[in-house]
Amino acid sequence: MSAVTGADLLQAADEMTRVLRPYQEHDWSVPAGTLRWSCWLTAAHVAHDLLGYAGQVTGRPDDGYLPYDLRVSPDASPAQVLTVVRACAGLLAVAVDAAPPGTRAWHFGPCDPAGFAAMGVAETLLHSHDITLGLGVRWQPPQRLSALVLRRLFPDAPEGAAPDVLLWMTGRGDLPGRARRSSWTWRAALE
Repeated sequence: MSAVTGADLLQAADEMTRVLRPYQEHDWSVPAGTLRWSCWLTAAHVAHDLLGYAGQVTGRPDDGYLPYDLRVSPDASPAQVLTVVRACAGLLAVAVDAAPPGTRAWHFGPCDPAGFAAMGVAETLLHSHDITLGLGVRWQPPQRLSALVLRRLFPDAPEGAAPDVLLWMTGRGDLPGRARRSSWTWRAALE
């Protein structure tokens, strides 16, 4: 199994920007797909998680999340929020790639840098999907990145096209012969 790296995080953030930047003039106050959050707030949430994961990797706490938060200015335009997402993805990418072997930090148990990278890619892809739904844009997560996320975070995922399976695993899509999921968790912590 190939580990998820900083390059994968940057690719996911670049894909989010590529697909959403053409729609920066649309109304980002609408709900992001089935979420209660707006498209704008969902993008800010991605940045928040990426920065939080970077802090975990570099701070290496073993009992919880570090007590800090990201605040994106409520006056930021959608384009500016996407730039914040890319910046936070860059911080997590550097943290993941620079972490010494054996690094562990808390995410509901001990998690390695590749696990934080996989969660960052997942957050970016899944919430990009949510935002595209809210904006009325047809898009699916890329095959290769979806497959990486499934291998690392959802080892019990069924066979199928990785983007479809990833969306199904997280309650965002349907798979033939399977009921839609209403709850789910991923496995980032190492056993």
